[in-house]
Amino acid sequence: SILYPRWQPDFAFGHGYPFFNIYGPLSTYVGEAFHLLGSGFADAVKMVFALSIIGSGLAMYGFVKQIMGRQAGLVAAVAYMVIPYRLVDVYVRAALAESVAYVFVPLVLWGVWATLHRPRLANVVGLAFAYAALMFTSPLVTLLLTLILVFYVAVLALARINDAQPWRELSRESIFPLLGHLGHVLVPTGAGLILGLGLSALFAVPAMTENAFVRVDQWYGGRYAWGGDFVEFFQLFSPRWGFGASVPGPGDQVSFQLGAVPVVLSLLSLEVLWRRRHTHRNRLSARQTAFFAVLTGVIIFLMLGISAPLWDALPLARLAQFPWRLLTLTVVSMAFLCGVVARRGHRDTRLPGTSTLVLVALLMLGSLPYMQAEMSEREVSIAGLMQFQQSSDEMTGSTAWVHQVPSWSSMADYHMAGEPVTSKINFGYLYRQPGKVDARTLELRTNSELVEYSADRPVLLTFNTFYYPGWHAYLLDAQTDEVVEELPIAVRGELGLMTVRVPAGVGRVLLRLEDTPIRKLGTVVSFGALGLVALLVLGRAVGQLKSRRER
Repeated sequence: SILYPRWQPDFAFGHGYPFFNIYGPLSTYVGEAFHLLGSGFADAVKMVFALSIIGSGLAMYGFVKQIMGRQAGLVAAVAYMVIPYRLVDVYVRAALAESVAYVFVPLVLWGVWATLHRPRLANVVGLAFAYAALMFTSPLVTLLLTLILVFYVAVLALARINDAQPWRELSRESIFPLLGHLGHVLVPTGAGLILGLGLSALFAVPAMTENAFVRVDQWYGGRYAWGGDFVEFFQLFSPRWGFGASVPGPGDQVSFQLGAVPVVLSLLSLEVLWRRRHTHRNRLSARQTAFFAVLTGVIIFLMLGISAPLWDALPLARLAQFPWRLLTLTVVSMAFLCGVVARRGHRDTRLPGTSTLVLVALLMLGSLPYMQAEMSEREVSIAGLMQFQQSSDEMTGSTAWVHQVPSWSSMADYHMAGEPVTSKINFGYLYRQPGKVDARTLELRTNSELVEYSADRPVLLTFNTFYYPGWHAYLLDAQTDEVVEELPIAVRGELGLMTVRVPAGVGRVLLRLEDTPIRKLGTVVSFGALGLVALLVLGRAVGQLKSRRER
């Protein structure tokens, strides 16, 4: 068995694709766990979606509760689960990885807040695991959140320093001690985030360095080509719902609304911020409210066409593909703002209609019409995957050595006929060669293929598998299966198929995907980080035990 399979052999009509080397695997692992327990593929996916909704609500509740109390946490959690774009990800886009990522975003924010205000080992380790889990789930969401964390950490850290020594009392002599204090405050948070990167290095390091070995033109071409595709201002408030795709201009067949109830509650949170801005008891929540209010405004600006010059100046921002994908962040910020109003309702009974249950009911009723899925008769199987890839004609997945993206294959024919693919030898190429030659696959696995051949002269053996760094071919002894030599791999044709030259006679060839040095480095770093966590936790436990005995 393979603990971390980087290669998905059935993608690209059976030619294979390094899916888990560049896409976060955690949501797929959760779904496979349900499948191994007996659920069908469709039911397993539904369970992951359901678990992501519940888990994200619990995570947001825990985060907001620490800052503003239970009532605020409950309202923020419900808002986080039912804000329209959250439902778009589930019922329209079926974005499984992004839906699971919503679970970890509040946990990362919670971990940052905790390490800045209560710099304990448990909080540092908690932040590390939350950040690593987010990276394993969705690198894109991780990138967007990391950009936000830069400002979030700065705001919280500077606020904490200001509480210790107000800026207005700052003197020239106290600048350097103040900077030292700031560095001391930031160390636990920085350690948690760096440790999180280390824990996720097994995936993150190859994902960031080896994506150059896949064709990315499919990510940015066709309907994914950058053409603005900004959100029209009215779409932020339009109740229209759809199950289609986004297009440049106002004719989108999918909703980009912020949600009527979340918008109203977010605006009310600003009134709360204004009324309580000078209250020391509410200073912490006021700062957070201000931060998430500003964040919401900035994101809305970036989604509108008026921000086009800024997008043109920052080409890296196009990794988001569409400006409307930033709605992922408004789900987080507006959910927090909704919780602020619940806190006001709890503290100020003179304001009718803002009790916790009323707010929860309003949020649920406002999103209830959108809690529906479009039914499809498409078969959930490998054959269904082949049909989808052909009909969608997009994001098929090809390596950088593929010059012509395939639209079908003989392997797809086998799947459509309900027959298993037992060999990826390209027999058409094999039998065109002169002389007497024969070959058969003895064993076909996810990351390898063992072939036995016989030939009266040296021949070329071609596999219907895309080349990708890490593939190796070995000539084995036909009797003992001992490695005789490693065979160089050549790339053949427009499809970039792997080809090896084998000597005359009877022998065996093993084609196998192995870890590259960068993948090995990532694995070593991840296990090293995991070992460091274990040592820190063990050391802490031993220290506490000794302290209790001394007492």
